[in-house]
Amino acid sequence: MSDTLAVLDHEHYLRLAFQVAQRALEAGGHPFGALLAGPDGEILMEQENAFLPDHDMTGHAERVLMTRASTAWSPDFLAGCTMYTSAEPCAMCAGAAYWTGVGRVVYGLSEKRLKALTGDHPENPTLDLPCRCVFNAGQRQIEVIGPLLEDEAAVLHRRFWATP
Repeated sequence: MSDTLAVLDHEHYLRLAFQVAQRALEAGGHPFGALLAGPDGEILMEQENAFLPDHDMTGHAERVLMTRASTAWSPDFLAGCTMYTSAEPCAMCAGAAYWTGVGRVVYGLSEKRLKALTGDHPENPTLDLPCRCVFNAGQRQIEVIGPLLEDEAAVLHRRFWATP
């Protein structure tokens, strides 16, 4: 973990990520959202889920955000940044965060609870694999905070995945 990570109001930024997820839902997409906060707390990027319009199963908000971030900034800068995400990064998204070099991940809804909400939905065959397990297999430390505000994070998912 970088020594440059600021003390931020995690609940504030997480609720902003929930708003991004709400926008995704309102646009007809899956209710996931993520944002990247810089070392000083400035919001650098936001990303809605990108499953639609092409049905890209890898279009998770966190993975797309990390791809964009890795092409915009160096790992040294990103080590001081925090990714806030409405749901815990899956193994793919955790891998993207690791390779991008982000220093901290804060998430709302856990993978375990998301799996319970989505069931066996073909558009989200959720992995019950905590992001901490992925990060712990790596050679550098990423601070993880979550689940946080999990009941708030679950609201959009209960509505979306229950819809036939």
